Amino acid sequence: MGVFTRSRAAQVMGGIALAGASVLVLVGCSGGSTTDPTEPAAAGFDFPIDCDAAEPASYTPEYSSTSTGPGTDLTYKIGTALPVTGNLAFLGPPEIAGTEYAASEVNAAAKGVTIDLIQGDSGDTDNKAYETEIPRLLGEGATAIIGAASSGTSLQFIDQVIAANAIQFSPANTSAAFTGYEDNGLYWRTAPSDVLQGEVLGNLIAGDGNETLGMIVLNDSYGTGLACFTKKSFEAAGGEVVAASLYNTGDTNFSAQVEDVLAAQPDAIALITFEEVKTIIPELVGADFPSDKMYFVDGNLANFGDEFDAGTVAGAKGTYPAVDPETISSFRDSLQSYWTGAGNSELTDFTYAPESYDAVILLALAALEAGSTAGPDVAAHLQQVSGGSGDGTKCTTYAECADIIIGGGVADYDGVSGPITFNEVGDPTEASIGVFQYGDDNNYEFLNVG
Repeated sequence: MGVFTRSRAAQVMGGIALAGASVLVLVGCSGGSTTDPTEPAAAGFDFPIDCDAAEPASYTPEYSSTSTGPGTDLTYKIGTALPVTGNLAFLGPPEIAGTEYAASEVNAAAKGVTIDLIQGDSGDTDNKAYETEIPRLLGEGATAIIGAASSGTSLQFIDQVIAANAIQFSPANTSAAFTGYEDNGLYWRTAPSDVLQGEVLGNLIAGDGNETLGMIVLNDSYGTGLACFTKKSFEAAGGEVVAASLYNTGDTNFSAQVEDVLAAQPDAIALITFEEVKTIIPELVGADFPSDKMYFVDGNLANFGDEFDAGTVAGAKGTYPAVDPETISSFRDSLQSYWTGAGNSELTDFTYAPESYDAVILLALAALEAGSTAGPDVAAHLQQVSGGSGDGTKCTTYAECADIIIGGGVADYDGVSGPITFNEVGDPTEASIGVFQYGDDNNYEFLNVG
């Protein structure tokens, strides 16, 4: 097929950008850059990322299943490669909790599938924990691996997982690079492509009255892609990107990047980073850049609390794939109760917990329908159990959906992260982007802009 198109009506309503009904073309800007990250933004600024070169390749996988379902007594070994260490480690607890909670619910239902969850650490592209963890997980018999959170990290081991005929299922990868990746149909994700987040972020920044924008960007497929989509949206709204400075994973000093961007005197700065933002924020504040002109993204939107002086990031805004927190408050309460009841510290962040939970549920339902836990067999059923075939019966829990499948019907799982509805390349076609704002306590809250 050509470049994948799907429908969308994207608008910010009540702090949420909803994806649904007119045309969305997944075009480039997700690849890396060969530009020196410390190269200053000189007069006559040229954007340091080649967005055209990063357009996803055209690719349509073929699916086939040799098994027949539904399953009756399947043990499904699922590994996780989520960030216990590295520059996204703050996302580890909610994501890991989501997978553990989902597995417990599948097992408690006792309806054809028992999950044997094997936890692992993805690390990042600096510490490279995945180099030992992925072989370990595959060696222990995992036929599906949930992770990584970082798109750049996932790209380091996706070929290894595919070669093992296992599924790689990320709850948090948003790079557009995965849309056209030649994955034999084995890569799936519950997080939407950054085509959507970039549009929301760019429109948000322009809608706040900013005419010029600077960016500090992680130089990997996630950072450069989101930067491209944000630039495209901001400029379509009449703004101008006047500075962009890149850095690499593992860097610890960002003074050059901060100085480069501030030299262009932008109205606003988009911080498209991971946890490195904790080092960048004090430098911006020290240079008297106003906190309410800083914009965060899913890779760094965290509750900083007393890590900074009160009011350090007050007024700053950010985006990440999320539904209105009020609509999933019961899920959050149940997850918190489960997690602390298992002896873990209380969760302070829930980013990508719903997507992680849904990943496990969808894998279990696809295995049940296939009557197999083999990677290609499960992959051949994932689109259908998500509602992608368009002819299923709506259901919202593993037990409810399993009863439909066991009864000979087609289940259409609507998850806690949203309807999902996979297309043929494993991307969700229904997703939402939440808009949040920081208060004086340096924690963020859902922003009602409707």
